[in-house]
Amino acid sequence: MTTDSPARSIFLCAGCTALAYFAVGLPLAVLPGWALKLGFGPVVAGFLISAQYVATVLSRIVVGPMIDRSGPRRAIVLGFVSCLGAGAATIAALWITTPLAALSMMMAARILLGFSESLVSTSAMAWGIMRLGAHQSARMISWNGIATYAAIAGGAPAGVWIFGLGGVVALGAALLVLGTVGLAFVWPQPETKVPHAERWPMRTVLGTVLPFGSALALATIGFGVITSFVTLYFNAFGWGDAWMALTAFGCAFILSRLLFVRSVARHGGLPVAAAFSALEVAGLAMMALASSAALAIAGAAVTGFGFAMMFPALGVLVIERVPPQSRGTRSAPLRCSSTWRYA
Repeated sequence: MTTDSPARSIFLCAGCTALAYFAVGLPLAVLPGWALKLGFGPVVAGFLISAQYVATVLSRIVVGPMIDRSGPRRAIVLGFVSCLGAGAATIAALWITTPLAALSMMMAARILLGFSESLVSTSAMAWGIMRLGAHQSARMISWNGIATYAAIAGGAPAGVWIFGLGGVVALGAALLVLGTVGLAFVWPQPETKVPHAERWPMRTVLGTVLPFGSALALATIGFGVITSFVTLYFNAFGWGDAWMALTAFGCAFILSRLLFVRSVARHGGLPVAAAFSALEVAGLAMMALASSAALAIAGAAVTGFGFAMMFPALGVLVIERVPPQSRGTRSAPLRCSSTWRYA
């Protein structure tokens, strides 16, 4: 474990997460409309958004063991290289005149961005826990989540603004910039020593993680619907500014993490998960019954406030049950389950 201060380690690891998820947030509010203008329907538009997270889920099966063998820094570097590829593919989609071919190129960009999100987010959290120690895991998970949803909350409106300035080219250029900044941020950092010991087989780790990962997957389905279809949902009712629902979710998420970051240590993971899942259900019900954009945005905020503590509450329970040399592998199935929030 490094001798760096906790604040420096948190800044480094959460900063990597923030860059990755800002890139994730940029296309969320604009790509569905882009697909509709090409002549495709809502199902294809939703699948275009979800394709990224399918790639994330599949790649995390490989990412966890990679972290345990080679360390998280190498995986983060590869993740930001994938972000560069996503930016290049996004720009290339503009120069293709056939709608189906353009959609296919944009799908490739989404898949590359999914690889980037998987590599950076899983590795950054594992890196932070390696640097701080398992006793600081709840703190690292909380700040990693704050970085995630702050970046998504900022990325969605930024993506609308950037797309308005220069369309697909500007969006792709922004992804190129984020990938470059990420590489410059991580490249000078030294590798963190990975504990050398006999690692649990994946099936053993999966068996330990599965109950908690399944609970997290169920909790994240609601946000998956929000991110994939909120733009189409607002359009169906003639409401504007769908990005505000994503931003409201992210801001409420951050507020909840800041207010209740110590609640897991005080009350235990399962009671906290139960209480906050009830809040999330209430928020989703508000969105389903909303008669105006303002009520739908408020429902998204309540959903984010409730969802915020699910990962720390369930994640700490898993970390306590898995040895240090297998925590990268542990992160993969747990975060793989949580990734279905987007799919």
